[in-house]
Order: sequence, then C-alpha cells, then structure tokens
Amino acid sequence: MVYLIAGLLIFFGVHSVRIFSDDWRTQALTRMGEGAYKGIYSALSLLGFALIIYGFGVARETPLVLWTPPVGMRHAASLLTLVSFILLAAAYVPSNGIKARVHHPMVLGVKFWASAHLLANGNRAHLLLFGSFLVWGVLDFIASRRRDRATGAQYAAGTLPATALTVAAGGLAWMAFALHLHGWLIGIRPFG
Repeated sequence: MVYLIAGLLIFFGVHSVRIFSDDWRTQALTRMGEGAYKGIYSALSLLGFALIIYGFGVARETPLVLWTPPVGMRHAASLLTLVSFILLAAAYVPSNGIKARVHHPMVLGVKFWASAHLLANGNRAHLLLFGSFLVWGVLDFIASRRRDRATGAQYAAGTLPATALTVAAGGLAWMAFALHLHGWLIGIRPFG
C-alpha cells in the first residue's frame, strides 16, 4: 500500500497544482520556462504513475475485501466506462457537440471511469485508487469550470458529423479495451 499511496500523492500532487495554486503555476512557468516546467511535470507524473501501477499490483496480491458488489454493478460499470470513453474521445475530436456542452470532457470522463470501477469493486486498493481519481476529478472539474467563468471562456458549437465521429471513436475504443486490452494490460476480463 505504501507504493500505491506514494504514487497517488506524487501523481495527484502534480495534477492538482492548477486546482489549488494556479497563480504559483503561472509564476513557475514564467520563472522556469515552459520546456523545463513541462519536463519536471512529466517526469513527476510518470514517476507517480509507475508507483501507482506497481503499488496497485502489489496491493491486489493480498486484497482486503470491504464489500462484495452485486453482479449487476458490473453491467452499470460497463455502461459508465462506455460513457467515459466517449467523453475521452470528445476531448480530442474537434468541433464536437459533447465538448461544446460539457467543456471539460476528459475530466468528466475520469469521474465516470472512477465511479464505474468503484461500483464494480469492493476491496481497499480499488477504493483508494478509484476513490482518489473520483475526488480529483470532482475538484478539477469544479476548478476548470470556475476558471472558464473567470476568463469568460467560450466553446464553439459542435457539429453533428464531429459529434457522431466522437461517439463512434469512443465506442470503438471502449470495445477494443473492454474485450481485449483490459485483460491483457490489467489481467481482468470484464466480459469473461
């Protein structure tokens, strides 16, 4: 658990600077330069992510079960992760209506992804990992929307073809991950 906690602290420490201290971030970017700041940010993010992966793997070897979710929660989790993948695609497909509506689809997708995994898993390591991502997602979404209001950010209206492409890309990515990559990368096959 120590590695998992350390990884979460590093990863979310770096990813939360803008939530809690946007002014400090701006000053650091000015003082260090964009390249150096992004280099340190990336190195710390990768270190945190590596510790999360290693720590989660170790924690899964001796799970502490807190509750046993009903089987139906796996179905709910599948639906929520599908929505999550569509939101992730919406962050990258230009001119889609989803981004025009929610403004920060990637962060919203993280919230759906974390919620899905919390519904379907009941051990301590899952609660710590996915609960941390959910709390961060909520805080980041609030901070991002607050920044938008403060700066008067405007998002272009989406087009139907771009929105359809977003849904299709997200759905196909979800299918590939759920049916093949999740089992290969994580060792758990959501659909058996």
